[in-house]
Amino acid sequence: MKGLLLLYRRIQKLYDRHMDDIRKNFSLSRIEITIISFLHNNPGLDTAGDIAEYRMLSKGNVSQGVEALIQKGYLERFPDSEDRRRVHLSLTSQATEIVHQIDEVKEGFYKTLSEGLTDSELRQYQSITEKITENVLNGLESRCNSNE
Repeated sequence: MKGLLLLYRRIQKLYDRHMDDIRKNFSLSRIEITIISFLHNNPGLDTAGDIAEYRMLSKGNVSQGVEALIQKGYLERFPDSEDRRRVHLSLTSQATEIVHQIDEVKEGFYKTLSEGLTDSELRQYQSITEKITENVLNGLESRCNSNE
């Protein structure tokens, strides 16, 4: 378990390297790619708050990234019909090529991660990951409750 954080950092570094060409070709930051990818892959979770919460990013960084994407024409915002304080985000058609390239790069990234693993090993990894995720969520919940 000691190496888990190091593994996570290395995986993040590999992912960032896989995304480098997209970042350069479209003049995007890492946070901007994260925002585009998140909105594409999570229908219904379409606010800056959703992105910050689920990707565990600072609201300030997400707000800056959203603003930059709006300026570049890849994103638009619109108020919620019931709560004007809530602002929804939507990818524009101009972002279609970026989304397509992100999907292709992610596929290659996942292939790199799973290279040499059998189907059985991948299922075992998935099972272990689910258990660790559950432990993390339970730990966060118990910490949150103990701080109240």
